[in-house]
Amino acid sequence: MKFDINTMEWTREPASYSVIDEKIEVVTAPHTDLWQRTYYHFRNDNAPVFQTETDEKYFSFVVKTEFDSKHRFDQCGIVMYLDSDNWIKGSIEFENEKFQHLGSVVTNNGYSDWATTEIDAGIKSMWYRFSRREDDYCIECSDDGETFRQMRVCHMWNGAGKIRFGIYACSPENSSFKATFTNMEITECKWLAHDGQQPD
Repeated sequence: MKFDINTMEWTREPASYSVIDEKIEVVTAPHTDLWQRTYYHFRNDNAPVFQTETDEKYFSFVVKTEFDSKHRFDQCGIVMYLDSDNWIKGSIEFENEKFQHLGSVVTNNGYSDWATTEIDAGIKSMWYRFSRREDDYCIECSDDGETFRQMRVCHMWNGAGKIRFGIYACSPENSSFKATFTNMEITECKWLAHDGQQPD
């Protein structure tokens, strides 16, 4: 099902962006980020996010990202931002000319964690799929929009009711780049129910 881009709203509208014909372009501002406390002990909560709202308990959301990131920590991807202390993001973070970090952050009750794997720095496009099963969530990635690989399964302590989800882009250090988001789609939940051990 085609995603209705007109239902999306900004949390912290970026200074430079466009929304045209189902394509979103964001030019990041320097020193924008999302992180809460863990390890670094700082709280960064000023990245722009563009989201829609739903109380649907089972669905998947797909988006394609393209980016010209070139400075350490430049990033863009998929997000579910509930408030400053509760959110999920999946993205590629530029590191250096050799590699980037493909990863996800889950923030519950004001503490973030970060799970990553290194990928080639030459990759400048990635698809993401965000899926919900009640208050559990899954983030996947894909090179071609057809075959998706699991990045993260998590539980959100404040994610059982109405949520907001969509896209984000930011540059935590003194840099800026353009991120482009296309091919957005809502489908039935592609994250199928577990068919192994039965729940307690």
